[in-house]
Amino acid sequence: MPQSARIKLTSTNLENLEVVCREIKGIVEKTGVRMKGPLPLPTKRLKVVTRKAPSGQGSHTYDRWEMRVHRRLIDIDADERTMRQLTRLKIPEDVFIQLNLSAH
Repeated sequence: MPQSARIKLTSTNLENLEVVCREIKGIVEKTGVRMKGPLPLPTKRLKVVTRKAPSGQGSHTYDRWEMRVHRRLIDIDADERTMRQLTRLKIPEDVFIQLNLSAH
């Protein structure tokens, strides 16, 4: 029975995320299996706003920080050769990968 794999990639570094997506796409094209994606999922924006003055006195100035979490979704038909090559893939520290296998 054929299996499908859903790969969910998450990172705060967009460049590294796109590099991993291109590498996965290259592996899939070499092995010739069917692929959907990478589909960009909505970017999460985590915002932190703080007062610059620690005492609350003085001018009302604020520091604003934002961390963006980028996500991509890739669906492939998983055969043994493709999955073996995907497990050998070098993934940067700031890219998190989640792999779900399911039967058709």
